[in-house]
Amino acid sequence: MSFLIGENMTGGYGGADILNDCTIGVEQGEIAVIVGPNGAGKSTAMKAIFGMLNLRQGKVTMEGEDITALTPQARVHKGMGFVPQTNNVFTSMSVEENLEMGAFIRDDDITATMAQVYDLFPILKEKRHQPAGELSGGQRQQVAVGRALMTRPKVLMLDEPTAGVSPIVMDELFDRIIEVARTGIAILMVEQNAKQALNIADKGYVLVQGANRFTDTGEALMANPEVRKSFLGG
Repeated sequence: MSFLIGENMTGGYGGADILNDCTIGVEQGEIAVIVGPNGAGKSTAMKAIFGMLNLRQGKVTMEGEDITALTPQARVHKGMGFVPQTNNVFTSMSVEENLEMGAFIRDDDITATMAQVYDLFPILKEKRHQPAGELSGGQRQQVAVGRALMTRPKVLMLDEPTAGVSPIVMDELFDRIIEVARTGIAILMVEQNAKQALNIADKGYVLVQGANRFTDTGEALMANPEVRKSFLGG
């Protein structure tokens, strides 16, 4: 039983199913990566696990508890942090105000968590009084991840965290994601940069048309000739 798992998920928007008997899971302290071609249902699978999509079949459990019927807000209270691909920062607010917004569900002292986020992303401390809208794409992603961490999540879900950033920034973000996982937080992410993502993944899921085509360790998927040929460019 995985710490967090969406089992046999079938569902979509309107009448059409995008997910077809899809299963995605992640353990604490582990990085699980969802890859696959465009339109494979990767982001839809994440949204289903976070409660943004009603399932026709299947269920989502976390720490052994069935949370399928819970709203996204209730799942945040259970310990899920979700970073969407776009519109994931408040552009007119400062970096620090964005991070404070992330702690909206807490009524305790957030100072220590804020310090941890600044340790993880030193550039954010430097620019903490600057509006988030003035930051580079990579820095905005750091703000978005940092804000999610302010809830002290048990699971951090990232939808294409390296979309539109340079290779150097991508490597840096992946390094920070590894650091977060080492603290015991489960990381579940969708990523277009499949090779780089599988390199850091404990577990990988290759989706095709909303179904699991391959499920294995990141290392095994990288070594699989069929996966390499079809999804990793040889």
